[in-house]
Amino acid sequence: MIVRNTLVANRYLTGLICGLLFIAQISEAEACPFCPGPSTPLTEKLSQAEVAVLATWVSAEEGTFKKSGKTIFEVKEIVHQTDKSKLKVGDSVFFNRHRVGKKGALFLLLGTRETSMIWDPPIEISETCFHYMTHAPALEEKTTDRLRYFLKFLEHPDQKIATDAFAEFANAPFDEIALLADELPREKFRKWLISSKTPVPRLGLYGLLLGLCGQESDIAFMEKKIKEPGKQIRMGIGGLISGYLMLTGAAGLDQIDQSKFVSKDVEFSETYAAMEALSFIWTYKESQISKERMRQSMRLLLNRPVLADRVITNLARWEDWSVVDRLMNLYGEEAYDNRATKRAIVRYLMVASKGKNKKGIGSDAVTAEKAKRHLSQLRKADPKTVESAQRFFFLR
Repeated sequence: MIVRNTLVANRYLTGLICGLLFIAQISEAEACPFCPGPSTPLTEKLSQAEVAVLATWVSAEEGTFKKSGKTIFEVKEIVHQTDKSKLKVGDSVFFNRHRVGKKGALFLLLGTRETSMIWDPPIEISETCFHYMTHAPALEEKTTDRLRYFLKFLEHPDQKIATDAFAEFANAPFDEIALLADELPREKFRKWLISSKTPVPRLGLYGLLLGLCGQESDIAFMEKKIKEPGKQIRMGIGGLISGYLMLTGAAGLDQIDQSKFVSKDVEFSETYAAMEALSFIWTYKESQISKERMRQSMRLLLNRPVLADRVITNLARWEDWSVVDRLMNLYGEEAYDNRATKRAIVRYLMVASKGKNKKGIGSDAVTAEKAKRHLSQLRKADPKTVESAQRFFFLR
């Protein structure tokens, strides 16, 4: 019973870590998987608004049960507006909610013209931030050109600017970021990775970027950071491990195997992050490490029951058909006796049973026949799980 409860608790933790790290199944067009959930950068908000003005805070009235609050702003500069909007510098703008502010404080007002002007919540900014935002490359320009501009503002003293520049990188496709490898400030990344002032959600991206631009002298630094003991979830560790594997290849993966996959003392969150880092390398940097070598490491994680469903999914995606019999033997074992793992095994067998497609992708004939036999056995022994696994699961 204790083992069972522990596994249930760990499965809950898996979901929690997924949310905290925002690491989903990686696709080739996806942005940084080791960053927090995507946020809309200021330049995108600016381009989406029909009306955009820089205004100063004048006064505000708190609302009551009978009427809503009100805030008055004075237009200082017009960024852009539609022909229907006739705002001029010096005009008053009324926002139908109470917004705390100081006399003369700067706010960015973004609105949409319908029957009347609908204003988004005002964004307080500095003059420096306004200049940063209005001088940024347009969304239509090349991603690399835009990122080259925002690169200068990572960890800017103005936190609104620093946060926004980070969002631009966090939302950008990794392949586009990789084109700037020779221009990335590796020494700054090292400094930010050890600084207590660096916001924790940014560490994953900086670890990843250090891997892109790092040198041999950075390997020991990254190893030390990766092996730091910790009892709490370390957000960003997956990005750092990915960067480390970019620099070290198979030799580095040997180290990760021992420190994160094989060791029984390592925290679950660290193993999970390392697994996601390995998935990232498979997707983006497979030339760094052979596919068979990466499959070997993923197979080690079958010894971690709480991760089994994710591991099995990865092995099917990676076309590792060497574990067909092993998975059948694991089916229903006490540590693996949960719906998620059993469904994952069924789906693995479904994929394996299809054999090779017209593109030559898939299992060999012998494996396909073996998978069909195993599926037939499971349909008789556990029809409900098989039916559940087949529901909403489509093979391409």
